[in-house]
Amino acid sequence: MIDTAVQKFEDLIAWQKAQDLSVDIYLEFKNLRDYGFKDQICRAAVSISNNIAEGFDRNSNADFSRFLYIAIASCSEVRSMIHLAQRLEYLTSEQSTILLEKTYEVSKIIRGLIKSIQIDK
Repeated sequence: MIDTAVQKFEDLIAWQKAQDLSVDIYLEFKNLRDYGFKDQICRAAVSISNNIAEGFDRNSNADFSRFLYIAIASCSEVRSMIHLAQRLEYLTSEQSTILLEKTYEVSKIIRGLIKSIQIDK
């Protein structure tokens, strides 16, 4: 599968960074009274790390890659919602920029992980 040094999904930098992003999203929106918006962005954020975890224990690199692509899609959903949050004035421009940068970093790391497991075929 992937690097033999990685024994569990918790060892993956992609999973760790995705978890960090989820915590940041939860903290940023914890007092938001638009519960539908808050629920959607939080669920999308959690979906990133959950898909990495779920895919990690699949039987093949192809299955793992599929879940990693779903994680990237969830990250894109979070990014889209961050843009909307700024337009709705739920976030300042600075808050939005910081969160967007974190989503780009998570997506980039996941894409690198996808490339690494495709090379290992």
